[in-house]
Amino acid sequence: MSEFDAIFVGAGHNSLACAAHLALKGWKTGIFERSAAIGGAVQTHEYTLPGFRHDFGAMNLSLFAGSAFAPVADCFASAFPDGRWFGVSNDLERTATRLAAFSAADAATWRKLVAAFPAEAEHLFRLLGSPMSARALAGTAWNLWRKKGMSGALDTGRLLLSSPRAWLEETFESPYVRATLATWGMHLDFAPDIAGGAVFPYLESIANQSFGMVLGKGGADTIIRALAGMVTSAGGTIVTGAEVAEITVAGGKASGVRLASGETHTATKAVIAGVAPRALTGKLLPNGSGDAGFDTAMQKFRHAPGTMMIHLALDDLPDWRAGAELRQFAYVHLSPSLDAMSRTYQQAMAGMLPDEPVLVVGQPTAVDPSRAPQGKHVLWVQVRMLPAEILGDAAGKIAPAHWDQVKDVYAERVLDTIEIYAPGLHAKILGRAVFSPIDLERENPNLVGGDQVCGSHHLAQNFLFRPARGYAGWNTPVGNLHLIGAATWPGAGTGAASGFMLAQQLGGR
Repeated sequence: MSEFDAIFVGAGHNSLACAAHLALKGWKTGIFERSAAIGGAVQTHEYTLPGFRHDFGAMNLSLFAGSAFAPVADCFASAFPDGRWFGVSNDLERTATRLAAFSAADAATWRKLVAAFPAEAEHLFRLLGSPMSARALAGTAWNLWRKKGMSGALDTGRLLLSSPRAWLEETFESPYVRATLATWGMHLDFAPDIAGGAVFPYLESIANQSFGMVLGKGGADTIIRALAGMVTSAGGTIVTGAEVAEITVAGGKASGVRLASGETHTATKAVIAGVAPRALTGKLLPNGSGDAGFDTAMQKFRHAPGTMMIHLALDDLPDWRAGAELRQFAYVHLSPSLDAMSRTYQQAMAGMLPDEPVLVVGQPTAVDPSRAPQGKHVLWVQVRMLPAEILGDAAGKIAPAHWDQVKDVYAERVLDTIEIYAPGLHAKILGRAVFSPIDLERENPNLVGGDQVCGSHHLAQNFLFRPARGYAGWNTPVGNLHLIGAATWPGAGTGAASGFMLAQQLGGR
């Protein structure tokens, strides 16, 4: 048995960031991870062939700073069935010129949005980077009112409440531009008509224009290696292959953990769990938290639709029918319209395999050639949205069955879709690895049903309600027990914000 100041359940990037900060403050930290590798959903492995490094989940590291980065100039684009395309680069003139080919008015609007972004981003980033407390909210609201006045503050509030479609149709006239930006909502669980989703297309699009994007040099796991190094160099302990079976409680306070092996370890100041809410009260606290309302909220925590990951080792990048310039972009989205995205989302929510899935095609080796042997490439394909349990097929071609029987057939539908936009893709494939929504959950139990953002971000489960009313400050009814990760405020992303802000709360800045 060992004694620590703080024990962490799981070695995701939020746990690592929190442990690193506390360790540097002199806390004795211990991290226990069930898997053989640390990083949670932020991992990079040779899933297909030797020498081809694929990011398991997260690829975009723009929210994280302090590690080895590969800067991205051509950030994201969308290709369309009629052979047209639109993309956002960090060169304003290039983006505006592309926009003008669709709409001169949209090009002018884009310039205005970019010019106004620093002032607007100050308030949005302050909101997303602060604890979800009455004091922090009051400070953000006061700063917003002081700098923008009542009408400006109401405009920001309206953006936070709007659906992607509402904002995009009010702001841009080209359906191609609207569709390109709307796909960022689908990276979370905001189909075009869901309230509260407009801020994500706005922030991601204009931030990419203003700052560019970054990928991890050699793989997204560069941030994991950096954080782990900070933890261990400050005296912290990281143990893999060590599943936590129970969080022990004494006198109403978390006192340590019991591992599946039977080992026990004590924590004098905090136990910090980087787990999905259902696992906290459904497994780690076998007798519950002592608060029936909290336990019910954790068990009813809503997860977003699932995703599929397809990793490809390629002889060459795709030859995009819409234009060779698309080979330079980190992301190429394939979803033709707002209506198509809405239909796909509804099909997945109804348990149906979408006939036209939303595809996020990542081309990391266009930016970082070190991820593959010389002259070769990897493709990172994220399929959104999908049901965890298959009740039918919207195309009427695949019989309902478990994902283990269906995944390869559905992967072919995905690759056939990409082939329409990039003829010859199949012939370039050297190796592939397919992870169904259920495979993703097997790899990482936090990805419930393949939900890669660990919980719906809809308004009823965001801000003061993430993960539940009264518990947006990473607190629980059990003393000294804290919950962090994408299921908690401020939600999904690679910025490690929940872990870092909790560390500041516990150990000081």
